[in-house]
Parts: sequence; C-alpha cells; structure tokens
Amino acid sequence: MILDGVKVPVGSPTHNEVVEWLYTEAELLDDGEETRWLEDMVSREVVYRVPLRQTVERARGTGFAEAAYHLDETYGSLATRVARNQTKYAWAEDPPSRIRHFVSNVRVVDAGDGTLAVRSNLLILRTRQEQTVPQTFAGERRDVLRREDGVLRLYRRTVLLDLTVIGTHNLAIFF
Repeated sequence: MILDGVKVPVGSPTHNEVVEWLYTEAELLDDGEETRWLEDMVSREVVYRVPLRQTVERARGTGFAEAAYHLDETYGSLATRVARNQTKYAWAEDPPSRIRHFVSNVRVVDAGDGTLAVRSNLLILRTRQEQTVPQTFAGERRDVLRREDGVLRLYRRTVLLDLTVIGTHNLAIFF
C-alpha cells in the first residue's frame, strides 16, 4: 500500500468517487456480474492477494505470511476464474452462493501519480444452498486504484482477513 501522499478528506470529490467505486464494485459482485466487474473495474496489471494469517506475538510482526497466500491472482487468473464460473463445470458455485459485501471505514491517500491508496473494512456474508447461518468473512482491504483512460481501476488489492482458518469449502468468491 502506498503510504506517502496526501490524505484525501472525507466528503471531498475524490473521496466520494472512491466510495462510489467501492459501492459499485460490491453491487456487481453481489449481483453475480463478475465479468462486468473484471472488464470495467480491474486493471490488466492487477495483483490481487489474500495472504495467510497466523496468530503470533506482537514482537513477531503482523501475523501475515509474506510469501504464502490463500489467493495470489493476476488478471489472467482472475479472468480464468470468472470464465469458469460461467460454465456448467463450476460445481462449487452451482447454484451460486448468495453474497453480500459491506464496505466501511474508507480512507484514501492520493499518491500524486494517478494512483489512490485506499484502505477499507470489509464484511462479506455468504449463504449456500439451504444454509441458515451465513459464512462470514471480515477484514481489511488495502487497494491501489489507478486512473486508466480516465477511469479508476483496481491495480493492487491485498485482503487482510481477520480469520486464521477459513471455514468454507471453497474460495470461489471475490473479496
């Protein structure tokens, strides 16, 4: 995440643009519009990671593995996942999960080079089949949005989940 830059005030046009971008992304993913999300909102140079979390003492660091990931994706691998979800072979998501993304605590830093560093909290509720208790994913997203041809696109995403063990049978969702 880019730390150097100018903090963008809440309520400013830039902050509002980022919040609207995050809300649109959540809506597309919740509505199963993964192809549109990928094509309209994601940079072809994206790096999308969900590192493993470990329980460690404070003196040993943040608790996130530096080279081990639940997901370590590029545009190509994201495109493959999206395309597979559209086929009859996507057994893990047929019928599709019901997903709800909640995004809050949005903080933005303007790096001054066409990129915006964005930190936000994320809560995802997911139900499958006839489940009565949703699976819950909570954590922080650290994104870098980059303006490409006048449009904000996801350039970097690191999802820092609060869970050390993910209690789900698949990770066929997008954070």
